[in-house]
Amino acid sequence: MALIVQKFGGTSVADPRKIKAVAGRVMAYHDKGHRMIVVLSAMAGETNRFIDLAQQMQKMPDPREMDVILSSGEQVTVALFAMAIKEAGLDAISFLGDQVKISTDSMHTKARIKNIDTELIQKHLDEGKIVVVAGFQGVDENNDITTLGRGGSDTSAVALAAALKADYCEIFTDVEGVYTTDPNIYKAARKIDRISYDEMLELASLGAKVLDIRSVGFAKRYNVPIHVRSTFTDTKGTWVVKEDKEMEDMLVSGVTYNKNEARITIAKVPDTPGIASKIFWPISDAGIVVDMIIQNTRAGELTDMTFTVPKTDYDRAMELVEKIAQEIGAERVTGSRDIAKISIVGVGMRNHSGIATTMFQVLSNERINISMISTSEIKVSCVIDEKYTELAVRALHDAFALEMENVPDE
Repeated sequence: MALIVQKFGGTSVADPRKIKAVAGRVMAYHDKGHRMIVVLSAMAGETNRFIDLAQQMQKMPDPREMDVILSSGEQVTVALFAMAIKEAGLDAISFLGDQVKISTDSMHTKARIKNIDTELIQKHLDEGKIVVVAGFQGVDENNDITTLGRGGSDTSAVALAAALKADYCEIFTDVEGVYTTDPNIYKAARKIDRISYDEMLELASLGAKVLDIRSVGFAKRYNVPIHVRSTFTDTKGTWVVKEDKEMEDMLVSGVTYNKNEARITIAKVPDTPGIASKIFWPISDAGIVVDMIIQNTRAGELTDMTFTVPKTDYDRAMELVEKIAQEIGAERVTGSRDIAKISIVGVGMRNHSGIATTMFQVLSNERINISMISTSEIKVSCVIDEKYTELAVRALHDAFALEMENVPDE
């Protein structure tokens, strides 16, 4: 008998037929004696519909009222799910985030979980019920409803698993697990059986959309095993767990990419103390996230500063940077939307040399130019022209033999 948290995304509960199918799946676990907590997203498409409705009322919807609207999607699915369980002869009870008391900060539409009161859930579990909790939402200290942002239901599920000390958390989605790269780009992509928290954090931050990065952070902090698997098959998925020796033997675990990147360069910036702060403070103040940064020193106490921002923030960032350039006496500002970031990830990089060199050589062999490079202990990222994204992914996947278990020879 285990205490299990299961989360089902919007495609898994897209209509009444699918909700009943998910209910049957959960009841099969319950029939084996497991104590079950189920976290649900809104039905597929509902969140976008609510956003559209809100924008018809207000060009820039009030964040507090937006959360009231957005949270209603999960309210529908948890109630329907509990009804399906009851109709099948078992007992279930649904709760919203404020009822369970998932306490968050007050950053509406992108709140962060601070604490979860588990007393009510434990009470109903002890009574033998299947407990159904609305994902993606909580409540702040003013008793205002808050939402956690896109992917927030993953975070709700893992946070509940951590608070309840669950044996594990299963994230059910429309894919069968975590793959060595995007199978839509390369059919040779292989499903990974087990991956470390650190590797999954890197993959999530670099563009892989299987798990929300905040949920992986929770799992790592509280050592919650996550099982990512498909709602629509019984196939074993991918376990996201604490790093072990076998993972260290893997040179590279995956290749990922992100096309939502844009590059900005400020040329001939005065190379003086505090100049970086003058450039990046206004950008940060505008809520624009800067990713990779490269500084190239020129003769005559000048430097070039190149950095990347989300493509969606490019126009706003260029407007800010052009103003900053005038203020600091830089020569010009240039930029490009037509870039992509290609990354390789693997905890084995900590103990094996030459991984980055191999990556650079592979891209060179394909005549793909690298404009920026960023590294960490377990990651190497390169910025390239967007048109070469698929070619780079396939070439790197082949070079590191990711279609098979790439354990190095002794």
